Amino acid sequence: MNVTRTLVFFALLAGVLAPGSAWASLQQPHGHISIACGECHSVEGWKPLRSPLPFEHDLVGFALTGSHRDVSCGSCHQSPVFSQAGTTCADCHSDPHEGELGQQCASCHGTVLWLNRQEMVGVHKSTLFPLFPVHATLDCDSCHAEQQPFEFASTATDCVACHREEFDSTADLDHQVAGFSTDCETCHLPSSNSWDKASFRHPDSFPLSGAHRNVDCLACHAEGFMGTQTDCFVCHRDDYDATTDPDHAASGLPTNCVTCHRDTAWQPAGFDHSLTGFPLQGSHRNADCTTCHEDSYAGTPRDCLACHREDYSSTSDPDHTASGLPTTCESCHSETTWTPATFNHNLTGFPLQGGHRSVDCAACHVDGYTGTSQECFACHRDDYSQTSDPDHAAAGFPTACETCHSETTWTPANFNHNATSFPLQGAHTSVDCSECHTDGYTGTPSDCFACHQTDYNSTSDPDHASAGFPTACETCHSETTWTPANFNHNATGFPLQGAHTSVDCSECHTDGYTGTPSDCFACHQTDYNSTSDPDHASAGFPTACETCHGETTWTPANFNHNATGFPLQGAHTSVDCSECHTDGYTGTP
Repeated sequence: MNVTRTLVFFALLAGVLAPGSAWASLQQPHGHISIACGECHSVEGWKPLRSPLPFEHDLVGFALTGSHRDVSCGSCHQSPVFSQAGTTCADCHSDPHEGELGQQCASCHGTVLWLNRQEMVGVHKSTLFPLFPVHATLDCDSCHAEQQPFEFASTATDCVACHREEFDSTADLDHQVAGFSTDCETCHLPSSNSWDKASFRHPDSFPLSGAHRNVDCLACHAEGFMGTQTDCFVCHRDDYDATTDPDHAASGLPTNCVTCHRDTAWQPAGFDHSLTGFPLQGSHRNADCTTCHEDSYAGTPRDCLACHREDYSSTSDPDHTASGLPTTCESCHSETTWTPATFNHNLTGFPLQGGHRSVDCAACHVDGYTGTSQECFACHRDDYSQTSDPDHAAAGFPTACETCHSETTWTPANFNHNATSFPLQGAHTSVDCSECHTDGYTGTPSDCFACHQTDYNSTSDPDHASAGFPTACETCHSETTWTPANFNHNATGFPLQGAHTSVDCSECHTDGYTGTPSDCFACHQTDYNSTSDPDHASAGFPTACETCHGETTWTPANFNHNATGFPLQGAHTSVDCSECHTDGYTGTP
């Protein structure tokens, strides 16, 4: 019966509320909604609502989560018209922050709990003050205490704003007296769980290493922690003054303690001499410091003589002072020992070679070891003067001994004529030097005529002087021998060809060998005048003989008419020349 009545009720209700029905046009208490009444109401009565409500709140874009599930509908829906309910937090929740943090309540608050500490830690990470472990356990009011309720944006983020009392009350080290910075995180880490567990990281300008790690802070910071000097001497003045081996103050040692001491311990100390301009090598490594640093450790000279003056003065082989040896001891002596000494002559401008290697030093350095001349003649003057084959002085030989002599021995000597402007070749290689150098060995002329003037004058076939031959002997003669001679006519402007090669020289050079004309007519004028077939003179033939004649013979002659402006062709080739050249051979039309 009840089931039947229920079905009838909903059937009637559906009909009443169907579109177009009278009831559908009436004002509904919830306004226009698309949800069937049966979703919330039952047939037993309009109220109370069905429990639990089958309505899915997610369908309207506002899922009920957390505490929203347990809140009555009327708490949010003050009006039965559900579409009038707001969907922002501020629509239901008053803003205690008065807009300071904006309208996005969900940035800090959740639907499960209004104040969720774990969520607040995450929110704090997005601010300028993320919560480290110890801060995360505190109540918000611990830091946000002096503000208007729930106003958080203006909270100071510097440590001393909350920890002024701890700063002022710390007695072990009194922070105020010591002048500590109020930047608490310098020593106190936010990650630490206790204010007392402080740790200071010494700055890179003075990192704590070695024994400094275990020293009490006040040992160095006796007058406070601000402006403490970082040089060693400020703390170690007593150590400096009390040290007697060596006495630092009396010796004038520098107050830069790190030069010898390490921060591991004041003693033992070690000085690295290689950091100076004088690294210790050889015997210097075992020498006592005071041996060189007699007066102090500052301004000690680095030159050898400063310590070795007595060695220099007492050395007798050779006597350094009398010989004027330089005081640069390192020139001969090493750092291993004073003796034996050795001088490297190769480092000078005169390296020792050949016989010089076995010569006693004093043989060259007769006047001392400075300013010794490096030219050979300075030591070999006697050798030069006493040499008789040839007599160097009489012959006027140059004093540049190395020209002929080597460093191996004075004799035998050898002069390299090829190094001069007149290298010896042919017969010159076996000629005695004095034959050319009759007046000495300087200024000797290098032209052939200077030595061969007699040969020139005495030659009769042909007579060079009468014929006016040039005195440049090398024109015809070689260095092998004076005779036979050979003149290369091809090197002139008239090379010999044909019959000219067998003609006696005097036939052309009738007036001498200079200025001889090279034109044919000069020699062949008689041939020109005596020729009758045709008569060259009567016919007015040109005197350029080579026009018709060759160098092989005067006759027969041949004129190349094709080389003129009228080449012979056809019947002209067989016509006698006189038929056309009736008035001569020049100007023929």
